[in-house]
Amino acid sequence: MPPLLMFILLLVVSFAVIFYLVRPTKTEAAVQRHLESIKVSNTQESEESITILKDEGYSPNPAISSIVRQIPGAKETLDLIGQAGQSWSVSVVMGIVSLAMLVTAAITSLFLPDVLPLLAALVVGCIPYVYLLILRERRLRLCDKLLPEAIDLMARGLRAGHALPAVLEMVGEEISEPLGTEFRKLHEEQTLGLPLRDAVMNMVSRVPRDDMRFLATAILLQKETGGNLAVILDKTAVVARERERLRGQLRIYTAQGRFTGLILCVMPFLMFGLLSILNWNTEKMLFTDHLGKIAVYVGVGFLICGILAIRHIVNVKV
Repeated sequence: MPPLLMFILLLVVSFAVIFYLVRPTKTEAAVQRHLESIKVSNTQESEESITILKDEGYSPNPAISSIVRQIPGAKETLDLIGQAGQSWSVSVVMGIVSLAMLVTAAITSLFLPDVLPLLAALVVGCIPYVYLLILRERRLRLCDKLLPEAIDLMARGLRAGHALPAVLEMVGEEISEPLGTEFRKLHEEQTLGLPLRDAVMNMVSRVPRDDMRFLATAILLQKETGGNLAVILDKTAVVARERERLRGQLRIYTAQGRFTGLILCVMPFLMFGLLSILNWNTEKMLFTDHLGKIAVYVGVGFLICGILAIRHIVNVKV
């Protein structure tokens, strides 16, 4: 088997194994969300130190959690997992990434020269984070679509005479997932005694979108200066709907550019694979000849620059 096909097969198998190990089924995810919503903290007697602080999600083991917390990027990984709506721990994600990189580097070093095994290991190690980024973007886009409806429901509840905590609870129960979960967490944090400002800012950190920041600004501004919050929410809902409409139009207008970027990213590797299948001796010069290695490095560098340039062009801020 040619080395390129072996590497591609290894990449696909690694991704499939990681995807299978870390992704829960729909039933498991639904049961986990239900258990978390009704879970009550039970007091357990132990000789070890007892804490009432919420587990931050670094690791179920306190000793491992204290170690993982010191690793650079652990906090960002924890935020990414939360924004993606997953219940994985940081230690599991980093453990899978480290294991995948070691296995990939060990296998690819058998047939790839120089730093190429390291690059292959980095590519495989990025797969779980890319998967989390995709889940995060899908979840946040769904939140953007549901937010105008949630703001309208808040405004109607305030006009009906309900207090803000009751309105937040009502929105959490009525709005679809995943936005309903965020409002339920907001209501629970405020009910447990957390100041409204801190609870709202926690929700903004879980849903870091401009529309959510507009809603947080409206709530906190009304709390500090007074005014008719229902009227402010009506205007906020109009702005959120208009922004969602513009985002939809921009996705249509930039579809050609995004598709061009996808072709530029995939086509070189696809053509290299096809040519390697037809005549591997010709493509082997790219890894054995000095000029061939330079051509590979320069080509990959220009490929990355082209992808970043296209991304900058099609990524229009609303």
